[in-house]
Amino acid sequence: QVQLVESGGGLVQPGGSLRLSCAASGFTFSNYVMRWYRQAPGKERELVASISSASSNRNYADFVKGRFTISRDNAKNTVYLQMDSLKSEDTAVYYCNAEFRSAPRKYVYWGQGTQVTVSS
Repeated sequence: QVQLVESGGGLVQPGGSLRLSCAASGFTFSNYVMRWYRQAPGKERELVASISSASSNRNYADFVKGRFTISRDNAKNTVYLQMDSLKSEDTAVYYCNAEFRSAPRKYVYWGQGTQVTVSS
């Protein structure tokens, strides 16, 4: 019954913006650390950004600092990734991830992914 459903992906030109959403259900969203990962063809999955339960702690990979912003709305059970100044290197499938803060690694959930393509 646990679900993480990403949306908002698509085709965008270099320098453009895109906002990804991940809607969660089937668990107590506010107790989970939320993360965005991405995976490009032929490459390993990499962590993009993370946000703590109450948004007090946010972390970003070096390659997106200053360009991407992670946020969450616990009332809506949704985590977002605002992507600005997009580059072709950002092209990947973006995955939403949830991890129970009180039992890390034991309770981890993944979404199905949403494709982001940055191309002119």
